[in-house]
Amino acid sequence: MQERRPLSDDSVLMRWMRTEINKMNESIVFERKSLTQLLQEEKPSAKTKADKDHFFEIATLKKLGEKLPEKLQDKLKLPMLFFFDNQVPGSCYLNDAYALEALQALGEISRLRTMQQGRLWVGRSIAYIIMKKYPTVVQIVMG
Repeated sequence: MQERRPLSDDSVLMRWMRTEINKMNESIVFERKSLTQLLQEEKPSAKTKADKDHFFEIATLKKLGEKLPEKLQDKLKLPMLFFFDNQVPGSCYLNDAYALEALQALGEISRLRTMQQGRLWVGRSIAYIIMKKYPTVVQIVMG
């Protein structure tokens, strides 16, 4: 008779968690576009990992277009992505230097903050506030 593994077994739990995290991440934009490109589209959108359209709010894009330098608009890929790491509870990171530059220009993150080893760590609450303030142009990636 084969022994059944308990549901509390780490490997079983981790496989289930990975499946659920993958489902949550299906709505993450796969083909990110520059702010300049999105501002030129009649219905600004990009494809998600699930091959669905993610529509950007035009008002939010225009707000960014008004506040960010033109040079940065060409380089900034949207949506900006914050990554959750389950090893660092309460925090998430940004790994895009242009997104950091944009958020600093918007006054959302201090200009004194810098990336360390390609990442800028912030509290999750900060990421949620930014996401709420700039709907559709910020996404959270579960890790």
